[in-house]
Amino acid sequence: MKRKITLKVNGKEHEVNVDPETPLLYVLRNNLGLKGPKFGCGLSQCGACMVLYDGKANPSCLMSVENATDMEITTLEGLVDEEGNLHKVQQAFVEEQAAQCGYCLNGLVMASVGLLKKNSNPSDEEIQAALYRNICRCGVHPRVIKAVKKASTS
Repeated sequence: MKRKITLKVNGKEHEVNVDPETPLLYVLRNNLGLKGPKFGCGLSQCGACMVLYDGKANPSCLMSVENATDMEITTLEGLVDEEGNLHKVQQAFVEEQAAQCGYCLNGLVMASVGLLKKNSNPSDEEIQAALYRNICRCGVHPRVIKAVKKASTS
């Protein structure tokens, strides 16, 4: 049964008419047109659907839209500032060429941003621990670690 639900996404309030049990990922992509978070496994195990809930990186594929109503949600698109400048983590990923096929990119960036919000100067081990939920089959993790280190110093 559909009902009106208000979400705060990327600093703006959005009203959607959906079943409250709909996964947040589906609402972000299908109702709000945000393509940063991607469907990967649907089990919160791969990281492709990662978003920030109140500044903390978490998967969005199993979170119901109803449970997200009291959170400030940030997607990959919300990291870019009003002038169109990339977030320092996004810029560091570009500079370090920390992407290959790009499917995992959303999750890696969002997990990195979440990490730097709570720890502005993480060690390699702390970066690896923050990225453990992100599967990348292309093997870019060494470049990702380098990018996160670069973003932490900028």
